[in-house]
Amino acid sequence: MTIAITGATGQLGRFVIDKLRTRTSSADIVALARNPAKAADLGVNVREADYARPGTLERALEGMETLLLISSSEVGQRGSQHHNVIEAARKAGVRRIVYTSLLHADTSPLDLAEEHRQTEAELRASGIPSTILRNGWYTENYTASVAGALAGGAFIGSAGDGQISSAARADYAEAAVAVLASEGHDGKTYELAGDDAYTLADLAAEISHQSGKAIPYKNLPEGDYAAALAGFGLPEPMAKAFARYDVDASKGALFDDGRQLSKLIDRPTTPLSSVVTAALS
Repeated sequence: MTIAITGATGQLGRFVIDKLRTRTSSADIVALARNPAKAADLGVNVREADYARPGTLERALEGMETLLLISSSEVGQRGSQHHNVIEAARKAGVRRIVYTSLLHADTSPLDLAEEHRQTEAELRASGIPSTILRNGWYTENYTASVAGALAGGAFIGSAGDGQISSAARADYAEAAVAVLASEGHDGKTYELAGDDAYTLADLAAEISHQSGKAIPYKNLPEGDYAAALAGFGLPEPMAKAFARYDVDASKGALFDDGRQLSKLIDRPTTPLSSVVTAALS
């Protein structure tokens, strides 16, 4: 079975390929990358594939049986880019598509969800058997701020007491591999999230415990948090988006207690403490 992975040089894509190589022959894995040179170290076949250039996608998917469509990182352009991939897959005769969507994409208040809803609908209309992996938040989305919290003496955000069911990026990669390397997943949608939810105050307490420094959680109004992120160097649109996501998290947008992720990977999801340890190291 030949398996193609889009976005292969991204963080999730690299994890997927590394884990997939333990389940199937490297000769049957094809990394699809906008810049093939960046994929030279993956240990699998590489083909040029640009979400925005349909011609490259059609050539890249020739002879592929299964496709993992890792959602594009270009918010606002995902709808058209995913359309290009799905159309190329249809023309190339791809037999199965696995897609990384967003947790509760059908009902999520996150503005990120709309393009995922569009893609899910297009997959259903394509006639190609597909599996939807609705990935929750990556724990690393928050632990990326550990260094800043230590430097500033507090962990800031706008998520209030919202429960966050995130999981490590490697957990989601393992779930993708579990689906890619086995049968019986066609037509299914998986809501994937961490086993144990936490608040940002819990995260701050864990950082404090492991670092030996008192790092409280400071909850800010949305505008103040966006301004702080912009002050740290984030482009203003991105700063406003991250602040908005936190507010949505305060209302439960990142919570799920179905434990479908741990069932799919047949082990507990990576605990928050382990991801904090990695961030501190």
